[in-house]
Amino acid sequence: MATALSEEELDNEDYYSLLNVRREASSEELKAAYRRLCMLYHPDKHRDPELKSQAERLFNLVHQAYEVLSDPQTRAIYDIYGKRGLEMEGWEVVERRRTPAEIREEFERLQREREDRRLQQRTNPKGTISVGIDATDLFDRYEEEYEDVSGSGFPQIEINKMHISQSIEAPLTATDTAILSGSLSTQNGNGGGSINFALRRVTSAKGWGELEFGAGDLQGPLFGLKLFRNLTPRCFVTTNCALQFSSRGIRPGLTTVLARNLDKNTVGYLQWRWGIQSAMNTSIVRDTKTSHFTVALQLGIPHSFALISYQHKFQDDDQTRVKGSLKAGFFGTVVEYGAERKISRHSVLGAAVSVGVPQGVSLKVKLNRASQTYFFPIHLTDQLLPSAVFYATVGPLVVYFALHRLVIKPYLRAQKEKELEKQRESTATDILQKKQEAEAAVRLMQESVRRIIEAEESRMGLIIVNAWYGKFVNDKSKKSEKVKVIDVTVPLQCLVKDSKLILTEASKAGLPGFYDPCVGEEKNLKVLYQFRGVLHQVMAPDGEALRIPKQSHRIDTDG
Repeated sequence: MATALSEEELDNEDYYSLLNVRREASSEELKAAYRRLCMLYHPDKHRDPELKSQAERLFNLVHQAYEVLSDPQTRAIYDIYGKRGLEMEGWEVVERRRTPAEIREEFERLQREREDRRLQQRTNPKGTISVGIDATDLFDRYEEEYEDVSGSGFPQIEINKMHISQSIEAPLTATDTAILSGSLSTQNGNGGGSINFALRRVTSAKGWGELEFGAGDLQGPLFGLKLFRNLTPRCFVTTNCALQFSSRGIRPGLTTVLARNLDKNTVGYLQWRWGIQSAMNTSIVRDTKTSHFTVALQLGIPHSFALISYQHKFQDDDQTRVKGSLKAGFFGTVVEYGAERKISRHSVLGAAVSVGVPQGVSLKVKLNRASQTYFFPIHLTDQLLPSAVFYATVGPLVVYFALHRLVIKPYLRAQKEKELEKQRESTATDILQKKQEAEAAVRLMQESVRRIIEAEESRMGLIIVNAWYGKFVNDKSKKSEKVKVIDVTVPLQCLVKDSKLILTEASKAGLPGFYDPCVGEEKNLKVLYQFRGVLHQVMAPDGEALRIPKQSHRIDTDG
């Protein structure tokens, strides 16, 4: 997948790429690279007025890069802020006598201030929309009830419940946050709503407290207090006290959770809930890079149950996950299985099938879009019907793959092209200038390259036969895409020294004689070279270090 560098990243890479040195290069390495390029671009070596002018411009650019990177103070500023940081006025200039460590410390302080300002503007909205659908008429239909009803040939699918909730956070200070939330619910024609206000304060690095006030049309006022505290580096406790006022009086409630990290990826929980639906619960949760496992046991009124669930995380770009769980208790037994997958940058789509006794069969579809959740539980049947289980499993898969192929992939492809086109337009002038500079550099390299080739031929050394840089299309499924490469044979040969070519771990676009022919797209460097009379070939991803020659690059000509 193509990744576009930000302007700041381009700034940070530019000088290092120009000199073809590592970001950790020593002063000796910088000096050697600078002298080499000075010999190549020195204006006095060129008599032609046009070449002399081009050489002078490139010589000044190399000199500027060396001046910045050879001075510890300016190099530290450049590493942090890029080229724009060197041009800033005010404290950024005044403080240049500081050590690199002090400059970085000052930068981190300013970064914290910017984070505080951002904090004041962030509301962190979260919302959930749940729509319950009764589709039992698809499988549990009684024909005799519809004999005299017009239009009875079509199954009746109804929305029997809805729930909408929304919350926003308003940071008041670095430690205080106000939270406003509300919800509306309706089921079978009856509904209600509530509104809550909470004030959270971070008391220390080890804990926080939260006061909550709420009211609703179905329930009276609510007053609550939540406390969180780290007892040790591996153990914490959470307590939630609440007073619910209603026409029946005051109903108190208390929930306490004690948790401990059993190892790096495993946490154990003990929960005690007193008041409405009192219960004791213990669970162990193990979360790793590839899996998520939970086992839980609850004893309570009215629900006691045992639960075991497992989720496997595939290490792919779409972050695919499959999961299954078994829950058994006084209410019955429920088996649930499903999957979820990332369908765009901010969206995750999931579906699960729930099969239980006496609950029946249900299909649950969920879409997470940024901080918003859309949930659609579809009740299919009150009985355990194989046909309902089959269609609940196969139906979503068929619909997903059809939508992914016909809608999602074309949409994402169009969005990617739109972003790339916008990026190309915004950088068109800069790319044209870089192209002209690269072409000028190639012309200035011709004489040096001729001498390097003569020296390498005399010792059967390293000769760059052909070299291309840019976007290559090797996948047959992408035949419609255009190859966008530039010839960099001369610039690479110019970098050969003592029959060796060493390119640092940085984008090749900043090397002398190079430019970016396809902004925002994946690039590679393909080199066909001759060493000791034998042809070699290598293709290296942009940004990776490359050392030539290597035995592994040799082209096998046997047979």
